[in-house]
Amino acid sequence: MTDFDPISFLETAVRTPSHESVDAMRTLLVETLESAGVETTIDAAGNVLAERVGDENGPHVVLNTHIDTVPPHVPFSRDSVGDGDDDRIRGRGSCDAKGPLAALLDAFFAFEPKRGRVTLAVTPDEETDSTGAAALDFLARDEEDGTELHPDAVIVGEPTDLDVCNAARGRFQGTVTVRGENAHAAHPEAGVNAIRGLVPVLSALSTFDSDREHPELGAPTLTPTTVEGGTATNQIPADCSFVIDRRSVPPEGAEEFRRSLEAHLRDAVDAVEVDVSLAERDTPFLEAFETPADSELVRTLSDESGGEVRPFGAATEASYFARVAPTVVFGPGVLSDDEGAVAHGPREYVDVADVRAAADAVRGTLLALVE
Repeated sequence: MTDFDPISFLETAVRTPSHESVDAMRTLLVETLESAGVETTIDAAGNVLAERVGDENGPHVVLNTHIDTVPPHVPFSRDSVGDGDDDRIRGRGSCDAKGPLAALLDAFFAFEPKRGRVTLAVTPDEETDSTGAAALDFLARDEEDGTELHPDAVIVGEPTDLDVCNAARGRFQGTVTVRGENAHAAHPEAGVNAIRGLVPVLSALSTFDSDREHPELGAPTLTPTTVEGGTATNQIPADCSFVIDRRSVPPEGAEEFRRSLEAHLRDAVDAVEVDVSLAERDTPFLEAFETPADSELVRTLSDESGGEVRPFGAATEASYFARVAPTVVFGPGVLSDDEGAVAHGPREYVDVADVRAAADAVRGTLLALVE
């Protein structure tokens, strides 16, 4: 359909900062699609949407990734190593997730469906609030309402080292508040010290669902991350609180987690009051998801890529898509390597050969599922 070069696009994309605003990156994406004759829509939530439709009814596959990046911006560079396909592209977004975007675009352009449809849905704020993904029409559609928008499979572009990730932990954030009673510090026995009450509460965290384990994702984690309390240095504090980070496993939901943890902590203490609240969000939390390893999507993409089937190491918007269709996370690049952090780090990179291999694998999967 087009002479699209994913590596040339990726170089330009990495040179385009998108850590503070995605406007320039979104413009690049839209111009790339429209220059190839693909009608493109930007919806009210800032999602870039495009589709290719066959002449006959058939499966609907969604290709998704995001254009926002974390700060700070890391400038583009390219390490030349012999053949161009041996090169390595460096810079912010190179693997998370502009490298996967380049691969998905290449497959999207190269594939011409005879039946069914392929939708490209690129979101603007995956690294923050995911308002784009939460607003996508097909996420709100019921499976039995007959709409053509309902997807049959979703491939989410993220750095997986060409492995097919069919599951991932979710992430919830909340606050545990411990309440006691104020008193003068010279007479501590007259009050209830909320900070002292932290000791049994923190101890009880370690026994919360300590015997729970998912066969692929392992045990969930529950980690206190920040703490604050007290208002005066000569007063017994009546309140203190700490933030918790929960990495969940299926089938746990956010509210189920909150209720269970609150009951567990209240059972563990009696001198203080304990409440658990979830962080306020305008969008749902990214919950854990799992697509069966023997599903057609997982098997096909694994055969095409040669990658392993395994869980993904971070929470993604795949959580939203998995509620309505079989979903996998897949793409070039890695979250980390033997030297340390890659995605979100100062040495972020992606290998040119892996971008091309990811594009070939997605195109082969589209041929098998839609053609």
